[in-house]
Amino acid sequence: MSDPPYRHKKQFGQHFLHDRHYLDRIVAAIRPRPDDLMVEIGPGQGALTQPLLDTVEHLHVIEVDRDLIAWLRSHFPAERLTVHEADALKFDFGVLGQPLRVVGNLPYNISSPLLFHLAEYAEAIADMHFMLQREVVDRMAAEPATPDYGRLSVMLQARFRVMKLFNVPPGAFEPPPKVDSAVVRMIPLPVEAIPYRDATRFAEIVARAFGQRRKTLRNTLKGMIAPETFEALGIDPQRRGETLSVAEFAALTDTPSADSR
Repeated sequence: MSDPPYRHKKQFGQHFLHDRHYLDRIVAAIRPRPDDLMVEIGPGQGALTQPLLDTVEHLHVIEVDRDLIAWLRSHFPAERLTVHEADALKFDFGVLGQPLRVVGNLPYNISSPLLFHLAEYAEAIADMHFMLQREVVDRMAAEPATPDYGRLSVMLQARFRVMKLFNVPPGAFEPPPKVDSAVVRMIPLPVEAIPYRDATRFAEIVARAFGQRRKTLRNTLKGMIAPETFEALGIDPQRRGETLSVAEFAALTDTPSADSR
């Protein structure tokens, strides 16, 4: 299958993977099966689409670029490939069914909001495999008290098991990006393993704790967490948010708010 004649569009953050070695490694990591319910985000020129269709009986893809949509529909039979013309950030992944396997080379400029959007469908997802900017993957998988650990780390690790698989150099893409990339695997935690009860309060506490990284928890969570709560949980209020584990954030979440006492 030849690549379509195409001018890359910067507004879509397009960098198409073409290196066969890394494509093979990604497919091996995904381990597609014939009966998988799978969706690929951003199929682009079909470099990953074709090897997936060599195994899966049917594949869904989400693409926003109309030129690529026309090419995909003309090169793949409709009974094997369903092309959804949509913005992945607004797409309702719930309509595809479950358990859903999600894969893709995600545009770097929307990767974080797209990951948060997909987290809303975690209960319907079996696993996800993505190519992302290496810096983003390092943040996703980071441990507490490390430079990469932040809001993204906590929010995703509270809902998924996150595993960085391998790096991919710029030369594997056309056009080459200015940064290294990496492949990550995300497996949703079972509902009973989610460490918090109130998702909204958890998200607010995490956002507040990382909103001003130089400030202590006593200051960033003032009005949300009472001083005696820190003491009861054995968490020093002089610590900063980046030192707390996901479990500690969850423990703070599942306590009464300071203004409800």
